[in-house]
Amino acid sequence: MAPASPSPSALSLRDVVALSGRFPLLAGVDLEVAAGEVVVVEGPNGAGKTSLLRVAAGLAPVSSGQLTVLGLDPQRYRTAVRRRVGMLAHASHLYDDLTVLENVRFAVRAGGADRSRIVPACERLGLTGRLARTSASKLSAGQRRRVALAVLVARAPDLWLLDEPHAGLDASARSLLDQLIREAVAAGATVVVASHEPELLESVADRSVTVTGGRVTGERVIRPVPASTPGAPALAPAPSPTPTVASVPPGRIAHVA
Repeated sequence: MAPASPSPSALSLRDVVALSGRFPLLAGVDLEVAAGEVVVVEGPNGAGKTSLLRVAAGLAPVSSGQLTVLGLDPQRYRTAVRRRVGMLAHASHLYDDLTVLENVRFAVRAGGADRSRIVPACERLGLTGRLARTSASKLSAGQRRRVALAVLVARAPDLWLLDEPHAGLDASARSLLDQLIREAVAAGATVVVASHEPELLESVADRSVTVTGGRVTGERVIRPVPASTPGAPALAPAPSPTPTVASVPPGRIAHVA
């Protein structure tokens, strides 16, 4: 389903099928997300919302169909796509033996992002002073969520993939998250959010799509997307040679906060 907009697609899935063994995670998804758009993905548990985000992030393989992310084939340009995509998953994936600041530094360095954004991102999420020096093992669920958001803000990806982003956050942090989404879009990013509470995103979303049984089964326009998004990044640059990525321990994925 494509929005009525001439904007180029930041994310395109055409009849995409993804399997876990023989079980279909996605059963033929068709979805176009325009550059600069905020799209909410809603649906019941097990509908395929998280699987859609994982496919878009390159964390789950496509069995058939066509997938392009930021104008690129994620299979061919795996590293280039992963450096431009950021995903906030259910789990925060922090290293418990590292402090808050060390976790953010490591994730940003591993993702090849600008290190000068680390401290401002931590300050924005209230991760300063003693808290910044606290071991991740001692953090509450809400604090761990803030660290994951700080990684995302510091990395400043072109495509934000958020899975139940309001979970574990208090009212002030939820308001801050909404503001961060607005600022990311103003800077040229595209945002796709999977949520059981789509009403919480009404103030920032342009469109909502419903996923049922691994397919997109409905669409609702919340706010028309402008014909063009000032400052939007070019979607298909010629990928440069794969840069060296900081070493990541087995079982970890650098771009996932």
